[in-house]
Amino acid sequence: MVAGSSKTSKKMLPDLSYEDRIKGVVFGVDEVGRGPLAGPVMAGAVYLHREHIPEGINDSKKLTARRRHLLSDMLHNQADYATAMADVHEIDRINIRQASLLAMKRAVEALIQKIGREPDCILVDGRDIPDWPWPSLPIIKGDSLSLSIAAASIVAKVERDEIMVKASQEYPGYGWEHNMGYPTKEHREAIQRLKPTKFHRRSFSPIRQFYENVD
Repeated sequence: MVAGSSKTSKKMLPDLSYEDRIKGVVFGVDEVGRGPLAGPVMAGAVYLHREHIPEGINDSKKLTARRRHLLSDMLHNQADYATAMADVHEIDRINIRQASLLAMKRAVEALIQKIGREPDCILVDGRDIPDWPWPSLPIIKGDSLSLSIAAASIVAKVERDEIMVKASQEYPGYGWEHNMGYPTKEHREAIQRLKPTKFHRRSFSPIRQFYENVD
């Protein structure tokens, strides 16, 4: 039985159930930004120190922006982590799935370089495992089950949101400062009105269709 699946549980929260099964150094890895029409896909890799785990870590999607930023700051001081991305051009060239795996691999490599030690196991959110040499465990909805993966989702989400807010200043009118590039009605209408930017993913259907209709 996985943590939080008991009928008596009032609320499902991630914990260290998966981490406790593994001896040694455990990384949690997650990515954010597969669905947006614009911007990079970002991945986070986190190595938690059990004696200094911030309270309130959860799937980033279940937290407010303020809470995510607070926890990200706490993780910066109390854990080891790295973030990495695959940019729009890479997404268009190799597809979003492969770009997500590439971002995860880059994040893990950056964390290894940071702490000077390879992981004994990597817990990965979802079904897919990047092409890397380390033992790994894919966990469906891992960001709701594993503290390490949830922490990775937080640092990746905060990093990507900051990129999109900054990009919204260069490309105003698309609402990226609050929709983060996702295909909201506001964003779709802005694409038709203002045309796509170089920050948009041309391989994604709404952007691809825009250029097909123009031609």
